[in-house]
Amino acid sequence: MDQDLKAALSRITEALDRLAPPAPASADISAAEAYVWHAGGHRLEAVPKVNRVDLDLLQGIDRQKQTLLENTRRFAKGLPANNALLWGSRGAGKSSIVKAVHAYVNREMGGPPGPLALVEIHREDIPSLPALLSRIRETDRRFIVFCDDLSFDGQDAAYKSLKAVLDGGIEGRPENVLFYATSNRRHLMPRDMIENERSTAINPSEAVEEKVSLSDRFGLWLGFHNADQDTFFAMIEGYAKRYGLDVPPEELRKQAVEWSVTRGSRSGRVAWQFIQEVAGQLGKKLG
Repeated sequence: MDQDLKAALSRITEALDRLAPPAPASADISAAEAYVWHAGGHRLEAVPKVNRVDLDLLQGIDRQKQTLLENTRRFAKGLPANNALLWGSRGAGKSSIVKAVHAYVNREMGGPPGPLALVEIHREDIPSLPALLSRIRETDRRFIVFCDDLSFDGQDAAYKSLKAVLDGGIEGRPENVLFYATSNRRHLMPRDMIENERSTAINPSEAVEEKVSLSDRFGLWLGFHNADQDTFFAMIEGYAKRYGLDVPPEELRKQAVEWSVTRGSRSGRVAWQFIQEVAGQLGKKLG
């Protein structure tokens, strides 16, 4: 009876294996410019076309562009470079500058695909960072691991995985890996949470030191803020010129002011949304 049961279970298992789709294979990590990390299957998926704008279209953030560009160039050439935290206002160009700088450096060095790969990891997948690093550690290629909109709350222990990576842990951070992150928060956690933990802890300084000090593990901090009106106009006019939008400058500026007022801010994101509106009205495609 036991043998019959085992045989039946074996047949059921084999049938289920045939019905189940095969697990997607990880992409060739030498063939594409950019990848997305999927923690569930511990695999890298190649990105056929990266959603980005050219570096010279990003206005009003010249110092940030130059600093991140030089840091990325050094890393691509095998020289010492820093992990980078880009923090500040929403829509100010933080993620755009990471993608634009990556593309710019790769073009300088003969790409695409180039010697430098960009790997996006989602914030909720941070605990799987060790698995990602083991996947790319032993390759000749260099990788920027990029997390957009990174932040943590009081009950979130995922920051420990990131801290171990930034500190190096027992193995040390792989020499071919650099970590870039964007956040709306300079210390990666909300100010009211920092104050709350300080006020309720027996030792207030130690209560938040571990979480707040995470941002100190980034050797490079770049701040981003809302643009002034002249910079906003420069963004608009740069986009209009690049995409051949035939609107008189005075009219373009007037419409841009009205658009920014309805959005309540002036930023790179708002400028791009305005340009999409103008292009749509003119019946022109962007890209």
